[in-house]
Amino acid sequence: MKKIFYSVGMIGVLGLASCADFGALDDFQVEKPLSIEIQEEINILPDLLTYLEEMNNPDFRLGVSLPMTDYTNQGVRFRLMNRNFNEFIPTSGMDHRSIVGTNGNLNLAPVQSLLELAGSKEMNVFGSPLIWHRNQNSGFLNGLLSPLIVNSPAFQNELNIGELSSGILNQWSFTSGVTFEPNQGMGTNTPGIKLVAGSTASSPEDLKFSSPTISIIPGKTYEVIAYIKSDLPGQGRFTFEGLSNNEPALAWDGTGTATEFFTTGISWREVRFRINDFTGDSFRFNLELGYLPGVTYYLDINNLYVYDLEGEPLINNLISNGDFENGIAWGGWGNNSVRGVTEDGLGVGNQGRAFFVTNPSRTGGFWEVQTLYQLAAPVNNGETYRLSFWVRGDAEGVIRPELQSPNFSSDGFGQVFVTTDWRFVTLTTTVSASDRNRFIISYGEFAGTVFIDQVVLSSASNSGGSTTIVEKTAFEKTSIISSQMQNWISQFVSQTRNSITVREVVSDPISESNPSQIRTGVGLTLGDGEFYWQDFLGKDYAVEAFKLARQHGNPSDILFISESGMESNLAKCQALIDYVAYIEQNGGKVDGIAAKIILNPNSNLENVAAMFRLLAATGKKIKISALEVRLNDTNPSLVALINQGQIYREVIDYYMTLVPANQRFGVTFSAPIDGTDAARAGLWTSSLNRKHAYAGVAQGLDR
Repeated sequence: MKKIFYSVGMIGVLGLASCADFGALDDFQVEKPLSIEIQEEINILPDLLTYLEEMNNPDFRLGVSLPMTDYTNQGVRFRLMNRNFNEFIPTSGMDHRSIVGTNGNLNLAPVQSLLELAGSKEMNVFGSPLIWHRNQNSGFLNGLLSPLIVNSPAFQNELNIGELSSGILNQWSFTSGVTFEPNQGMGTNTPGIKLVAGSTASSPEDLKFSSPTISIIPGKTYEVIAYIKSDLPGQGRFTFEGLSNNEPALAWDGTGTATEFFTTGISWREVRFRINDFTGDSFRFNLELGYLPGVTYYLDINNLYVYDLEGEPLINNLISNGDFENGIAWGGWGNNSVRGVTEDGLGVGNQGRAFFVTNPSRTGGFWEVQTLYQLAAPVNNGETYRLSFWVRGDAEGVIRPELQSPNFSSDGFGQVFVTTDWRFVTLTTTVSASDRNRFIISYGEFAGTVFIDQVVLSSASNSGGSTTIVEKTAFEKTSIISSQMQNWISQFVSQTRNSITVREVVSDPISESNPSQIRTGVGLTLGDGEFYWQDFLGKDYAVEAFKLARQHGNPSDILFISESGMESNLAKCQALIDYVAYIEQNGGKVDGIAAKIILNPNSNLENVAAMFRLLAATGKKIKISALEVRLNDTNPSLVALINQGQIYREVIDYYMTLVPANQRFGVTFSAPIDGTDAARAGLWTSSLNRKHAYAGVAQGLDR
């Protein structure tokens, strides 16, 4: 291969030539500038893949990281990648955030299209880390961990639960194993019924809890609602006395397919169904939970409900569509603010829609940014009104709701402090004028986006329609996140295993500030897409991730763990090596270690060499999964560009020299083309001209 040798001294020649004062010489012929000669030498270098031919190492991968569309669009960058690299790592599109939807389902269609195209060009696809703290669908995961929010129906409960709430069960009949528990319901210090299936239970009626007689109006449809959980996976059903079919299959979620029984688990679940085939003016229900032995169930009392769907509402919400499910936003004005309704799945509890207001900056007065809901009629003068809603923001701040008249006088509900977590707010105000016909919220004291959901404005004299908030326990959260990891890895790996045989399973597990610990998000303000699996699963989160990837992939798959910043923190490098040993001691198997190396002109390359020595000593496959030499200069000098190429060459030299050939798995360039920022880490300019960095890489690869 042809090599380019140059030094900073050559640049001095350019400088001297530019200072010379030449007279007008008719016969003088201008020589080609040295910079152009060097560029021409760079341009005639072969494509980078050519250098792999002499390595005699079929496992060695020369990787490139760019947006997925740069490959799938099949333009000039597609051709550049195919000529110079044999591995593609999309910067997005193959991560948890891109693939897992708000309902938890995986959309792998774009990934499968990429894999098919890459396969036709013999391009390997490495993909994003399976488990990382970045690029996760944090909204979906946090939604699963958010409190269960139960709004009881705003109708009269036909089931009298007053005595039951006090522990009086005289009107109820039940089998053995059923007891009243004053603090085992949903929420804090709320009553529940404990139901224990005996060791011989095998039939649903072996554990039964039966209601008193419930009066109804024949011909009407009634909805029954119950909240149940169990310590182990369980099964249950409702049967009846007083229906045409007393043992019906039902759609236990209120919609969907009717089945014989519902299932239960460690989290409270809602059971909701409708009945109308009454044979008289009353009926009874039986909750039957004897399907499985040894299961302990809990039934919440306060939210056990039977009501007429066409009954008289106990609460008249003056805000129509306060849940924003029809997609219609309130109007508003001020400070170039923007209003709208979110996509489905972004409402409170990760359910439904929410209203949002984005205010670009705080204003001089809180009233300078407002939204308006026009009431159907003025509220009553002298009457007290209750306002409740859920609210969160992408920052912290204050908003102010009020009831306003056309002359802008108002009765305020006070300040509402907005945090980055959903909060349930209940406020009251007493009306002092007869023409209060507008519901206003002011946002001038808040910079960012406010999300609002489930708005209820009603007279405080009305009763009913209570809200119960049930926080998830630490055990529930661990179980939920463990289940989500299993769903994600098992589905993604099994559906891509025919095309992907090398994977990065876990990325950046080691703490930045304390390498003896795993990384955590506790105490941090987390950004969009940031989620720490280990905060719920503990140190063994990587053990489980590697086990799952191994279980659902191919037996011969090569699985990597990666870390960043090891070249500048050798303690972190050793900590990762120790963590790999921990993973393997606990049943996981790690085939390789990948290093993400981000350098600048002042980086200590001896530390890079020391890192390679430590990693090579593990005997694992060693991969540079991201290599950048950043200039941090939007207009770098020729000296800086040449120096950048020399750093690339030296790093690759160290890798090729210090890591044995049978352990080398390749080098990936994570910023191969210059962008508009100051980093300028590319091997090519933004117009795809080769840089001195390209020559440095070529020299490093040329063995």
